[in-house]
Amino acid sequence: MSTPQPPESAAPEDLRALARGMRQLFELAAQTLTQDAGPSPLALRVIRHLRCDLTEVVLVSQRFATWEHVNLQRGVDAYLAAHSPGADWFGPPGAAHQPHQDMLQLLSMPVHVGMLRGGPRGPSPAGAVVRGGAVRGDLGVGVASYGTAAIGPAENTEVVALGLVTSAAPDGNPVVIGLREFGPQCLLEILAADRSTATATRDEIERLMRANDVFRGQVLSFTASEHHGNSLVTFLPRPAVAARDVVLPDGMLEHVERHIIGIADLSAELLGAGQHLKRGLLLHGPPGTGKTHTVRYLTGRLTGSTVILLTGRSIQFIDQAAALARRLQPSMVVLEDVDLVAVDRDFTPNGNPLLFSLLDAMDGIGADADVTFVLTTNRADILETALADRPGRVDLAVEIPRPDARCRERLLRVYSRDLAADADLGEVVAGTEGVTASFIKEMIRRVVLVSLRAGERPPVLRGPHFAEVLGEMNGEHQALTRSLLGAGTDSAEPARRGPGGPPVPARLRHFR
Repeated sequence: MSTPQPPESAAPEDLRALARGMRQLFELAAQTLTQDAGPSPLALRVIRHLRCDLTEVVLVSQRFATWEHVNLQRGVDAYLAAHSPGADWFGPPGAAHQPHQDMLQLLSMPVHVGMLRGGPRGPSPAGAVVRGGAVRGDLGVGVASYGTAAIGPAENTEVVALGLVTSAAPDGNPVVIGLREFGPQCLLEILAADRSTATATRDEIERLMRANDVFRGQVLSFTASEHHGNSLVTFLPRPAVAARDVVLPDGMLEHVERHIIGIADLSAELLGAGQHLKRGLLLHGPPGTGKTHTVRYLTGRLTGSTVILLTGRSIQFIDQAAALARRLQPSMVVLEDVDLVAVDRDFTPNGNPLLFSLLDAMDGIGADADVTFVLTTNRADILETALADRPGRVDLAVEIPRPDARCRERLLRVYSRDLAADADLGEVVAGTEGVTASFIKEMIRRVVLVSLRAGERPPVLRGPHFAEVLGEMNGEHQALTRSLLGAGTDSAEPARRGPGGPPVPARLRHFR
């Protein structure tokens, strides 16, 4: 049947009046069909469990950073195990979900009015519920959607990305728990007939989140998400470094251990004596002398502590890291190469240098918190004024110098421990004055390569091999390499300074 056409002579005012009348007619029809259709199957499942009308349902929600999704899932799983073991997750088919809607809005969606299947608008949407000409698209009961999240350096688990599950509140009243991803956040939603019931359920889930926190006792690092720009947590393996492999001047490592590990071992006694636990350690010195290696050793020793590593511009996440460290104490926050970003204003909301944000975060953790801040830098002069102007943030500064003769000998033995040697290591020690641990490590690697190229299987560290390698590393075209490896300077012999690099220690030239 064709649609009646208005007469050609109809005035514009008459056409507008006709359009308004038709719109009102369709709106009335839609309202009538919506009332006739009743709740969707998804809404019916919820209100039957809650034993109340949809208009009486209360929603209580809580948002979390996206990197907390795995902890939220663990909290909900623990709650379900206690209150409704075996409960199955369900949800709306994905096409029905709009990210800006909360779960109650989704359940309350009005019926979409269309024609019966095969009408002028074409067939009804696949899977739609058709009642009396009303089409409620995609509001049936579907399965939950899942994603994955890390729970360790090499282990993942499933998390609910969009789903609902029926359960009971701590007081026994029925509740429906919802989980979903919400842009750069994840969202916990509790549906109940009473606000206090929903709130008690949410609070208990949050308590279980913290009791089952997957981050506790782990080594973590913050990075930035390229999709949302939010901070994300990455799990790192805990290093295993033996004390014999940390080559520092006599007594230095023991001094650092007493300050970091010794206080942790006596934390209860210190608090009982009215003393603070929070501490700050600054490791400074030339590049390549072992600051990062010392941090790795401390990380391996603090097996019961959570360690959070921030390097370079990831220090912008210091506020989140500090809050996480306080929550998961005993903990250690490591900020490497602080001098590289200390004056950077690009990553702070107020435009202040990043160092100020770091000091504020260190301030914000109470003195009774068992939290250690470890800062490493090659340029202590950049930090000294700021740290001195705000005393108490760092209570121990340790300079890690270039290795002396005794340390260089120990380093040679550490890096050649599993290798055969036919060389006078005393001569090598004498010929490497002023270099760093990084230089010695690279020197040993190159000596092994020379031996292998000579056909020696297994490789042997021979005197001529050392002479060849040191001659190469000492060449005038290797000045930048020496600088990158932290080779020392010798102001008494400026004539041997290579292009763009530090002068070559005199004894390197003469070793044979």
